[in-house]
This record gives sequence, C-alpha cells and structure tokens, in this order.
Amino acid sequence: MNARDEILSRVRRALDGVEPGYAVPPAPRIAPLADVVGHFAERVADYKAIVERCPADELAARVAAALPEGARVVVPAGLSVDLPGADEDGAGGRVFDAYELDAYDAVVTEARVGIAETGTIVLDHGPGQGRRAISLVPDLHVCIVRADQVVPDVPDAMPLLDPARPHTWISGPSATSDIELDRVEGVHGPRTLHVLLVDP
Repeated sequence: MNARDEILSRVRRALDGVEPGYAVPPAPRIAPLADVVGHFAERVADYKAIVERCPADELAARVAAALPEGARVVVPAGLSVDLPGADEDGAGGRVFDAYELDAYDAVVTEARVGIAETGTIVLDHGPGQGRRAISLVPDLHVCIVRADQVVPDVPDAMPLLDPARPHTWISGPSATSDIELDRVEGVHGPRTLHVLLVDP
C-alpha cells in the first residue's frame, strides 16, 4: 500500500458510519446598499486609487485629462473612446510583447463589472478590455466603469462573468509588503489606478 492509499483508507475509516447530507450554509449577504455606485467609489478610493465620476458626454475629455502630457498610451481593440495617438494592441493582428508594453506609460481599458462591497474591478478581457498583459504592464491604468456595471457584492458579479474567459480582478493599484510591512507599489502591476466612473 502506498502513502496515498493509506491516507484514503484512514479517511474512509474515520467517515465510516457518518451520515451524508451536510448542508452548505448560504453565503452571507450584505445589507442592501442605498447607493451602490457611491459605495463602490468609496471602496475603490480606500485602496488609494483615483476615482472620478463623470457624465457620459464628458468621458472622452476626462480620459484625455487623466493621461500625462506626452504619455505613450496603449489601448485594446474595441475601446469605446477614441484616443488619437494611442497604439491599439491587436491592431492588424499584431500584439505587443511584455518588453514593448513596458515602453508605454499608460493603458486605457473598460471593465466588465465593478463590485461595490469589495471595491473590485473585474476585466474579462472582452472588447474594450484587451489582453491581461496590457492591463498589468504599463505604470498607469485608466479604467472606465459604467454605473450600470456596478453590483453590490461578489455573488452578484459571478453570473455576469463567463467562466470560460480569463478574469483579472483589480482592487486598487498593485501593492505588496515585505516581512517588515513596508508597502511597495507597482511591483506586480500598475503603480497608479485611475477609475473613471461614468454616470448615465
């Protein structure tokens, strides 16, 4: 008998006579939020992200204002905002590798869903969101989240996401801490997250 079989044998003996049917308790739910979008904005700001609410007719101007002057910008195919001078990843079948993306100062993407309770933005890398690499390599990520994409909590977001697609869950700028709890930003992704929350 190998170690695996021995362990499974012990588990079976321990469970002998135990009746199946343990009910998994439902996931705890937060109390309904009076202002889901406002709560989302507060939680995202708690993560040291820049959060700016704007009307839809000002979106293009706000995106342009969020980008540093003279910045090299990469955008995904299908972005709903026209950014003159930006390079499109995937245009003509060409995708930028990590070294090429590292030369860009900023990326502008859209989101699939925003989660109010956790202040999380989820990208499922569909049109307007691009590949995971473009949202992780440039130092500034400007992300467009529309108010109607914001849901109260994680269980509300899950049915909106396609499990066959890759997902990137973003809660603030990239940050990590060493053993002495010294916070360092920008190690695993963008140092700055600028969220444009678009009201209808």
